[in-house]
Amino acid sequence: MDLFQKLLGVKDHEGNRIETPQLKDLYKKTISIAWPSTVEGALMSIIGSVDTMMVGTLGAASIAAVGLTSQPRMIMLILAQALCVGTTALCARRKGAHDNAGANACLNQSLAIITVIGVLMTLIGYFGAVPLMKLGGANEDTLALSVDYFRIISLAFLPSCWQLCICAAMRAIGKTRVTMVTNITANLINVCLNYVLINGKLGFPAMGVRGAAIATACGTIAASLICIFTVVRNGSYYHLTRPRFDKTTLSGLTKVGASSMVEAVCLRVGFLMLARLIAGIGTNAFAAYQIVSQVTSLSFTLGDGVGTAGTSLVGQSLGAKRKDLAMAHAGVAYRIGICVSFGLMLVIALTSRQIALLFTTDEEITRGVTASLYVVILSLMPQNGRVILSGALRGAGDVKFVAICALVSVALLRPILTWFFCYPVAAWLPQWDIAVMAPWIAFLIDSIVRDRLMARRLKQGRWLDIKLS
Repeated sequence: MDLFQKLLGVKDHEGNRIETPQLKDLYKKTISIAWPSTVEGALMSIIGSVDTMMVGTLGAASIAAVGLTSQPRMIMLILAQALCVGTTALCARRKGAHDNAGANACLNQSLAIITVIGVLMTLIGYFGAVPLMKLGGANEDTLALSVDYFRIISLAFLPSCWQLCICAAMRAIGKTRVTMVTNITANLINVCLNYVLINGKLGFPAMGVRGAAIATACGTIAASLICIFTVVRNGSYYHLTRPRFDKTTLSGLTKVGASSMVEAVCLRVGFLMLARLIAGIGTNAFAAYQIVSQVTSLSFTLGDGVGTAGTSLVGQSLGAKRKDLAMAHAGVAYRIGICVSFGLMLVIALTSRQIALLFTTDEEITRGVTASLYVVILSLMPQNGRVILSGALRGAGDVKFVAICALVSVALLRPILTWFFCYPVAAWLPQWDIAVMAPWIAFLIDSIVRDRLMARRLKQGRWLDIKLS
């Protein structure tokens, strides 16, 4: 057996080893879809980090205020994201079955539904900003700032929904370069406007947190316009038409979307509890948490990118009635993620303090960020592995199992562990600064648990027989 097979070999659903020529083709195909998504995610995370650095010039309260809007915003997007998961799974199946008309019908029906969702989100977000920010853990230092920020970005919820839906359909057919260009362009607009609006440059007034919100909203609107252009131009796989709702498509979207929504609710409730727990420690601790979150989002883009490839290729393989290729694609994606995660572990280990200093010069926050990053390093492999395997299962429509794992791990296990390390353990060991690291210790345990659950599910193979329509 050659070295390539020994290190990177995978098996099909019947336990037969994939031969080297075909195995190499599988790796090439996965990488060709994964790299644009990975580059997109990495650059977006870098841009998001630059965004945080720019806001960081206004002080810890501003960093915390912008961070507090994250979970309420994601809660608002639950319905839209659930619909988009269903769109990806259904469009990928129809692409694999060479049903172009069916894929187009799915996108157009999804866009009609998500438009209604986007309008409702805008109204709730703008007029309900104060209770939403209080729910997110805002205190006297951060409430006014976070409300101002959230109201402004709420005005871009509808175009954000359009962008999410079209990008979900594009990823389903492997057109990840389209989503890469769209999101990178939009986020560059965001950074440029941040530069002139936050501290007042090139004759613009210094608008602080409000300027950051306006920049974010403008970037979102730009992304939406680019997405719409990709589906109305000549030669596009998709084309916009008046939606004609059909029972088969709506059933498939509901079947996948409902379970995905349960997963998203569990995630957001869990993350909201985490935000409140961490905000209770203090403003500096929450600022450190937000900085580490920015860094981890960058390090986990690898898993997201490869997971996107897994979702697309598994869905297309099952649409073409090729269970062997579906299992093989899942195995290939997982091995790619593990290999590159090891390299990321080395990079973060060597540069953790330097990374912290990019965001803040406050020594207390810097120490907290550095200590937390050492814990994050240990979670890279299981976290990326979990994301990739979840992507493969979603591509097959097995979102119910993924939702159950999220319920047990994120909504129960992780908040309980965070509280335990934030308060009782921190009180027992005050000299170790455990409270700042607590959410990441819980995150490490959560990553390991879900990675093993996903791996076991994949090996069982029941997801290969799921019907979506």
